[in-house]
Amino acid sequence: MTDNNLKEITLSLMPSQASNPSLILKELQKKDGRIKSFKIVRKSIDARKQPVKINLALLVSDQNEIIFDYPVKKYERLPENAPQVVIIGAGPAGLFAGLRAIELGLKPIIVERGKDVDSRRIDIANISRNSKVDPDSNYCFGEGGAGAFSDGKLYTRSKKRGSIREVLEILHQFGASEEILIHSHPHIGSDKLPKVIRNIREKIRECGGEVKFGCRMEEILLEDNKAVGIKTSENEIIKGPVFLATGHSARDTFKMLHRKGVKMEPKGIAIGVRLEHPQPLIDKMQYHSSEGRGEFLPAAEYSFVNQVDGRGVYSFCMCPGGVIVPAVSEDGQIVVNGMSASARSGKWANSGYVVELHPGDISGFEESGPFEMLKLQESLEKIFYEESQDGLNAPAQRINDFIVGTLSDSLPSTSYAPGLHSADFNSLFPKEISERLKSGLIQIGKKCRDFVSNKGLMIGLESRTSSPIRIPRDPDSLSHVSIEDLYPVGEGAGYAGGIVSSAIDGMNCIDAYLKKLNSNA
Repeated sequence: MTDNNLKEITLSLMPSQASNPSLILKELQKKDGRIKSFKIVRKSIDARKQPVKINLALLVSDQNEIIFDYPVKKYERLPENAPQVVIIGAGPAGLFAGLRAIELGLKPIIVERGKDVDSRRIDIANISRNSKVDPDSNYCFGEGGAGAFSDGKLYTRSKKRGSIREVLEILHQFGASEEILIHSHPHIGSDKLPKVIRNIREKIRECGGEVKFGCRMEEILLEDNKAVGIKTSENEIIKGPVFLATGHSARDTFKMLHRKGVKMEPKGIAIGVRLEHPQPLIDKMQYHSSEGRGEFLPAAEYSFVNQVDGRGVYSFCMCPGGVIVPAVSEDGQIVVNGMSASARSGKWANSGYVVELHPGDISGFEESGPFEMLKLQESLEKIFYEESQDGLNAPAQRINDFIVGTLSDSLPSTSYAPGLHSADFNSLFPKEISERLKSGLIQIGKKCRDFVSNKGLMIGLESRTSSPIRIPRDPDSLSHVSIEDLYPVGEGAGYAGGIVSSAIDGMNCIDAYLKKLNSNA
């Protein structure tokens, strides 16, 4: 930003006005007739009541053009003798840890069990079309992690962890639309995010880092309670401090770490269903209009949070104009998730609708210890798979039928490509989940009658909301509580919940390691 005459003005406009630059300028000139140009820097929708308004924050100038540049980070070629760090996983935590390492003069070796993001697309398509699951390349594993094909939502409440703005600016630098720096609920879209991921990977390699695909960490190497490297599936030894950015579904890795004596503990998770409605129904509900969203408003979003018997019951990962996908990571599971393209122009809206669960919450479930919640996930995913009638054909039930305990005689059309069959979630879920889901929906229905009706569909199982494991770390050094140079990172380690917070955590852990390195120099 190079214009010293800039000042900020806010406007609240009708959607038709906010979409027309000439009308925006006209409204600005009512405030100050000298204004000749503007740039939108923040944008949000106020749909609390009619008429719906668009709130804008604008930089304005009395010059004919505003010269405005976003910050661009420089990533330099690493020297040959740069200290090496080993990063397990190429999701947002791993990729941003890699970028930060280069920024600070460290050489990242990123080990990713899955395929690159382009090859991964083929494997993901094969899941929906043929129910064929590659256990190392699916919606959970591969370059970009679980978030790569889950809409690319960037909204986070983790404002105390680090700079959200920095993450957004880096994503923009590597190809994401400028809109993510402006909108209050930014997203990239599952169709656009792969390009950004690819550009980050190529920058890491260009600067001297390495990204290894189809390369699994088979063993972590420990000496005197210190992580000194890893052994890969190709029997390669890679030396360096180890950053565990495995993602939330690396169950085999968690078990290997436990065998090696790495301390871990069960972490609360959330389990439930995907809700799916026609997008026009959501538009009418959220924009308080029988006409829906009209020409100038985006596909509407929603968010519901309730408390039932001391546990949260809430919607999350809402995908306007999106589709529901089979997010399994191996055979013998039914797991669903949601995604949407950047335009969010699909027929349906979906979101997770889940119950918060703590260790010990499910009566009769006798598993205990660090894998309690992981085993709960596995058992429910197996139950839903065994209920399935054909491959990844998923159990489904209309919302009102679930509430009254009736099997749905018919199911509406759906975005879920492998198909659905009618089932009763009251019998599939433990009562601690089904009764809370039911109570939460009843509460929503008191305000949103059409939402909680047989126009809405429940599809299960939504079980991969977060990691069921936490690998404890020292809050100051961010390293493992008892193993030096082992850094549990991001969502898989239990310290983040989404793209942005995982990216921040990846950068923070690299910062912490460099601080330790410098203090020992």
